[in-house]
Amino acid sequence: MNVPDLSTATDPDLRASFTALQRAADMARKTAMQTETDLVVVQEGQLVHLSASELRRQTTGKAGT
Repeated sequence: MNVPDLSTATDPDLRASFTALQRAADMARKTAMQTETDLVVVQEGQLVHLSASELRRQTTGKAGT
């Protein structure tokens, strides 16, 4: 399901779920950086371990764009 699909949902909780998932992902990244632990994500169907330093590089890159 993609964002436009969710935005047309009749259930208000379902409409808000995408934003909640984004907020949870941001908090997970922040916690991983604070605790110097890897974050495990799925990228292109593969499990990938992102180190805290890699998460910091990604965060810095987003701020510059």
